[in-house]
Amino acid sequence: MKDVILIVGMALTFLFGWFLMEQLDRFLYENQKRIRLDTMESAAFWCYNTIKRGGETVQNNENNLSKEHILVCLSSSPSNERIVRMAGKMAQAFCGSLTALYVQTPGYSGMNAEDIARLQANIRLAQQLGAEIITTHGEDVPTQIAEYARLSDVTKIVIGRSGVQRRHFWSEPTLTEQLITLAPEMDIHIIPDAEVYKSDPRKPFSAVRPALPTARELLLTVGILTAATIIGWLFLRLGFADANIIMVYLLGVLLTSAFTSGYTCGVLSAFLSVILFNYFLTEPRLSLVAYGSKYPITFAVMFTAALLTGTLAAKLKAHAQLSARDAYRTKLLFDMNRQLQKAETPEEVYRMTAMQIQKLMQRDVLICPAQGGALLDEIIYPVDGRSPYSISDADGEQNVIQWVWQNRKCAGATTHNFPKAKWLYLAIRTGQQVFGVVGIPMEKQTQPDAFTSSVLFSILGECALALESLRNAEEKEKAAVLAKNEQLRANLLRSISHDLRTPLTSISGNADTLLHSYNVLDEQTRKQIFTDIYDDAQWLTGLVENLLSITKIADGSVKLHLSDQVVDDIVSESLRHIDRRSAEHHITVDCGDVPLLVRVDAGLIMQVLINLVNNAVKYTPAGSNIRITAIPRENMAEICVSDNGPGISDELKERVFEMFFTGGNPIGDSRRSLGLGLTLCQTIIHAHNGEITLKDNSPHGCIFSFTVPLSEVNLNE
Repeated sequence: MKDVILIVGMALTFLFGWFLMEQLDRFLYENQKRIRLDTMESAAFWCYNTIKRGGETVQNNENNLSKEHILVCLSSSPSNERIVRMAGKMAQAFCGSLTALYVQTPGYSGMNAEDIARLQANIRLAQQLGAEIITTHGEDVPTQIAEYARLSDVTKIVIGRSGVQRRHFWSEPTLTEQLITLAPEMDIHIIPDAEVYKSDPRKPFSAVRPALPTARELLLTVGILTAATIIGWLFLRLGFADANIIMVYLLGVLLTSAFTSGYTCGVLSAFLSVILFNYFLTEPRLSLVAYGSKYPITFAVMFTAALLTGTLAAKLKAHAQLSARDAYRTKLLFDMNRQLQKAETPEEVYRMTAMQIQKLMQRDVLICPAQGGALLDEIIYPVDGRSPYSISDADGEQNVIQWVWQNRKCAGATTHNFPKAKWLYLAIRTGQQVFGVVGIPMEKQTQPDAFTSSVLFSILGECALALESLRNAEEKEKAAVLAKNEQLRANLLRSISHDLRTPLTSISGNADTLLHSYNVLDEQTRKQIFTDIYDDAQWLTGLVENLLSITKIADGSVKLHLSDQVVDDIVSESLRHIDRRSAEHHITVDCGDVPLLVRVDAGLIMQVLINLVNNAVKYTPAGSNIRITAIPRENMAEICVSDNGPGISDELKERVFEMFFTGGNPIGDSRRSLGLGLTLCQTIIHAHNGEITLKDNSPHGCIFSFTVPLSEVNLNE
């Protein structure tokens, strides 16, 4: 009867332990789910910055943009290749985006080499089809897929149907059935899969896989159990209860599971702890026989509790490692996104990309940028921080690089294309646009795991998006310059057609009058007509000279003929060529008692002074005072032209140096001014590394001042 009770008790204990493990397993999964959601929220912020940076690209290609987002699930199944190709065809047919998702379970470490190679081949195939590779971690595959689809706005899911069927009504639903239940609002396309889906990720002990521990782990297990036995013996001598001693062994099992890999040492520690407790700490000592009838139940409970705690500790450790990898991936991509936002040139983008790949793989990185429809020389960024360098084509690596660039596919080591190459080469691309090729040395033909491949493809995608943004920004800037030039050309044509007509009509009319009525006109009238013709011709000559000067100086076709000149001489010579109406104004010159020697192009500076003085004459009433001054300021000479006219309003001061701006009318006015004089002055002064400014004169009027370099000649005689 006692044996029956013992057996029933042990069975009930085992069932209770199994139930407790199931509940704890589900609790652990829910906590992992919350951690995963926090990680995805951080990743969502990174995705937002990426989308924001590429917003202009999306707007420019709005007609080609589709709202369809197709998600294909990756696996090591032989038929998964057909599923990936089907998803690629769907994305192409719908003109939508394609994402390939792989859910890495704790059983990934138990995959054989054939399955790993097949999985890597499917990942490369998805990348070649233009898919974004994403890797997540967890035990519940359907929930992982549904969560990612919901957070990423997936519209269609493509998945293979497993050959496994529910054997009993109490059996868990298949992966496909669970996915349909978890994502009812999405279109799920199920492709028949002839291969049997061999993993069942929701079984509590499915992750317990036999793995041979290392010698270090065995020694550590033995040491922990030895210490627990010694402590238990001390507790026994001190009169502690058996429950306290059992807790010591449970602590030893937890420590063993925490400091060893896998589950083997934890299970072994749970079994040995029962044996050691029975052999050393129960009556009779040094024997596996127990006098008390309660001890078999105690041993069973102790073994179940030890096995349970050890398994959960190992799971917590595995989940912590997976969470750390997710956090590292998110941080890596977020840092890269933040750095790429600061990049201003493609060279900076390539350098930042190489740095992130080095952080991920701890290897040298080769980058071969493309420009103008051809590949440039490759640059290798060493992982040890040395200066970038190039390599020779002694091993035929250049042929592989050219093939990757032309075919937009990966090639080289660990691939089926050029497998004898020493480097793995991948294309930096967005859609059909290839921006370059990245190369990574592969030691002993070792393939990157799914996590590394996912992060690597994400880095290359970020790099391609940043390069595309820079290219679009450059094209936008060129378009803006062309538009501005076109606007200037249109303004010039309108100005010429409008404002040149008046002086030409005047010249033509006056010439016709002289031609037909010369003898009839008196001397005073003829003189006035000649004067008008001369003024109109001079205005046209000045306009042509200003236009030519602006274009030549702006495009750099005119070289400055610098020489040492005295400011007094330049001002005096300029006053001889100003408007004849200057006689109606009071012009004074004050250049100081000490001659100022400047190093300038005398002809161009004279043109500046003539334009400034003529503007003062033109826009001030007769009898106004115009004053020219020159003073030294550090290593520059400041020359000012001031007047006491009506001045310029504050809202117009910022635009006076714009081409074709004349104040009330942006394209000429009644005074026949095209608004080129001040623009020319600014161009000439900037060519001399000086500045020209406008400020108010007191009590009214305005002051135009500009600076030119002083001469370095010393007059020590």
